[in-house]
Amino acid sequence: MTRILVVDDQPNIVDMLATVLRFHGFVVDTAGTAAAALEQAAVQQPDLVLLDVMLPDGDGRDVCRQLRGPAVIFLTARDDRDEIIDGLTYGGDDWITKPFDVELLLARVRAVLRRTGAVPTEDRVLRYADLWLDPDTLQVERAGEPLRLSPTELRLLRYFLQNPGRVLSRPQILSAVWEYDVEAGSNVVDTYVGYLRRKLDRLGPPLLVTHRGFGYALRAGSGP
Repeated sequence: MTRILVVDDQPNIVDMLATVLRFHGFVVDTAGTAAAALEQAAVQQPDLVLLDVMLPDGDGRDVCRQLRGPAVIFLTARDDRDEIIDGLTYGGDDWITKPFDVELLLARVRAVLRRTGAVPTEDRVLRYADLWLDPDTLQVERAGEPLRLSPTELRLLRYFLQNPGRVLSRPQILSAVWEYDVEAGSNVVDTYVGYLRRKLDRLGPPLLVTHRGFGYALRAGSGP
């Protein structure tokens, strides 16, 4: 899966970008400082870094110069022509000025990844048995019939389609779909699996299998 590191010292921007990118199928890591960015990049080896220029402990352009391997798109409130040229000279692949349009940012992320040879997972339709989901258009069909799903149900289905046949624990599902740690006694995963299962089962045999005491799997040919 394509991995993106988001580096910005404004938590609201980091949270928004992480949510959008994860929804479109990317694995996302985050950092709020230059030091944390370099540490994360060394460990996680991202395919692309969305990098703020003005960080509390340094200049994003210096971070870009120290990175080895990933593509870099600078994020900055600065729109001076010379500064943009300077940033690209430091090794950046693109430059996006804040505030930015999310759809435009996604398009430029995909364009940079295509140029660098990293293929984003959301460019491929996810399929299992007679079920498919297109993460670009958010279309879902089973047995040729369209399904209307809520945003949470879409994220849940995408996670199952990315892990067909694999038994996924409730904490794993909660972390991937809701992006926070499971709370004791929480039944939000069971509730939404129930919602999704009812919509899928109306159009064919059961696909979501319950492994009692552990979690769920997307698997054809088994009851719930």
